Amino acid sequence: MAGEMNSGRPALRADARRNRARVLEVAASTFAAEGLSVPVHEIARRAGVGTGTVSRHFPAKEDLFAAILLSRVEQLARQADVLARTEDPGTAFFTFFGTLVREGAANRGLAQALAGAGYDLESVAVRAGFDVSGRLRDLLERAQRAGTIRAGIEFADVKALLAGCLAREGGDGAALDRVVTVVSDGLRPPAG
Repeated sequence: MAGEMNSGRPALRADARRNRARVLEVAASTFAAEGLSVPVHEIARRAGVGTGTVSRHFPAKEDLFAAILLSRVEQLARQADVLARTEDPGTAFFTFFGTLVREGAANRGLAQALAGAGYDLESVAVRAGFDVSGRLRDLLERAQRAGTIRAGIEFADVKALLAGCLAREGGDGAALDRVVTVVSDGLRPPAG
């Protein structure tokens, strides 16, 4: 029945479900291409709905960010967990670091959120159990204990290097791979 309660909320009508799905689709592609600063009214216009429709589904812009970004952050957190279980510490860290760079380069909104610019994804993700930064920090510490990353490197250094990699503009996948390789080489202890 359309009016039944599900998880404490009334079930959405078919048109409301379609509108919500369309808003999420448009917002995801817009934030990925243009970043998080795109206004809600512009998302509504592109989705072909009114601003009130967006607000009914997502009372604050942060709710819209969360709906889009949390599922990707969950996937990243799970990937870090798998790498920690299945790879040696150095491989796990460098693979995950490269993944974060590539994901950020492909999705401006995710990159901005991971960097803490415009939306505190980190605290939302931590509350949801998807602490990507915490997982990266753990992978760093494991790799340092294993001797595959310089002992003096701090997590803040890694975040700055991640942001630096994401600042590379106009590059294709090969250009991004070069930047990640240079950064990774710099994180490794000197030979000999």
